Amino acid sequence: MSTTEYDYEPVPGLPGNLPEGETLLWQGSPQWWTLAKYALRVRIVAAYFIAITLWHSGNVLAAEHSLLAALRAAVLPLALGAAAVGVLALIAWAAARATIYSLTNRRIVIRHGIALPMSLNLPFAQIESAALRRYRDGRGELAIRLPKRQRIGYLLNWPHVRPGHYVQPQAALRALADPAQVAQLLGDALQAANNGSGVRGELEPARTGMIPSHAPAAA
Repeated sequence: MSTTEYDYEPVPGLPGNLPEGETLLWQGSPQWWTLAKYALRVRIVAAYFIAITLWHSGNVLAAEHSLLAALRAAVLPLALGAAAVGVLALIAWAAARATIYSLTNRRIVIRHGIALPMSLNLPFAQIESAALRRYRDGRGELAIRLPKRQRIGYLLNWPHVRPGHYVQPQAALRALADPAQVAQLLGDALQAANNGSGVRGELEPARTGMIPSHAPAAA
């Protein structure tokens, strides 16, 4: 596993040409608005500023008994809220634009970084388990758990990490348009690698929760 800086991509999303015997199975990028909703929490931020606006305007209305004064009081918090949501949406758009997820028959590669391009290389031999999470809108994410001896930086690789796992961070393919398809491809690739070269990782598609490496293969 490695996190490295690079300036040249012979294959988009990959820091180098694939070695002999390795094939590219899938590439994709996060959906920027889904990334904004679930990684940058724009809806929560918007709801916070709306609540602040209603509270402040209500206080002004109660004190001055003037609807015009209440409307004027709402302008500043609404403007600040719009600016905050706009900045977060812009960050999500830039992060999605700079990110390419790659799946080969041997590894997962996450190329990311808005200002500083980086590559997170996850060989199947180092994948302990994986988990599929679906959102209500049909999008979703795949979290990859590595052995405890293999550590990745949470802040360094955010937002391409599983939320809330700070002590033992897990890499994640986030805001996927068709997570079930990617999970199926990953599950098949892990199973093929497991049968062919002793790779321990395994994933059972279309289920939420971590799948241990010793779990039986999905039917």
